[in-house]
Amino acid sequence: MGDPDLGDLDAFSAVAGARSFRGAATLRGVSASTLSEALRRLESRLGVRLLNRTTRSVTPTEAGARLLERLGPALGEIASALDAVNDFRDTPTGTLRLNVPTIVADQVLPPIVARFLKAYPGVTLEVTANDSFIDVLAAGFDAGIRYDESLERDMIRVPIGPRTQRFAAGAAPAYLAANGRPIHPNEILGHACICHRFASGVTATWEFERGAEIIRIAPTGPLVATNMAMELSAAIEGLGLIRTFEDYLAPAFASGALEPVLEDWSQAFSGPFLYYPSRRHMPAPLRAFIDFAQADRGNSA
Repeated sequence: MGDPDLGDLDAFSAVAGARSFRGAATLRGVSASTLSEALRRLESRLGVRLLNRTTRSVTPTEAGARLLERLGPALGEIASALDAVNDFRDTPTGTLRLNVPTIVADQVLPPIVARFLKAYPGVTLEVTANDSFIDVLAAGFDAGIRYDESLERDMIRVPIGPRTQRFAAGAAPAYLAANGRPIHPNEILGHACICHRFASGVTATWEFERGAEIIRIAPTGPLVATNMAMELSAAIEGLGLIRTFEDYLAPAFASGALEPVLEDWSQAFSGPFLYYPSRRHMPAPLRAFIDFAQADRGNSA
């Protein structure tokens, strides 16, 4: 029996943590077949089955569960040991893996990422956009970005990007001319809406707030999608009302392709946070990104 390859052990950890080859592949940015081949090699070298595979699920065997229990801390220590070499470099090198919501990947990170990578050319940044609530550490990420209501309590959090954001609603001028302009959230029930569905299968509720009054609406309409670009295009084509992050709709508002509605009911909320676990030795690329994001936010304030 040959010694297992460290990459194969890492692949096993990713698949076992995600309980899915496809899920682990999406999170790691590789193909499911690459992970499957790594598992075959590892099981062959160890001479024992580590995962039970069915068409619906992947679960660790007893041997796999025992290996996974010991492997997580060991892989973390190896990563920390390798990263310690960064202390002897002028600038950090290595890979930083972030898991972020789609809206953050689209609207918040691009300008920060561009400046960060120019400042730290030795760092490779891997960003995975994912709107599901996952254990980012078990999935192999160094840190995540989420909004306050979905942050895990035992994580360290650092503000990143705008500190206040808003939701906004709008519709194409042609739609409003044909169907009228709602002046109260309850009137939305009589309108066609472009609906957003999360990866979990839950359709987003529209929430409006004015003063102490909060109104929640379950929208219905001709399109339910998981892709914001498709939803925005449908709204611009006049298929119905849309409601999402104001930053995402701002270009369409500016061009006149969409008109804001219910502006006095626009709901403001806290901006996103970068979050990560408390570690004795933080990976140098993550430490550099945290310091850069905080300084960048201060300079742009």
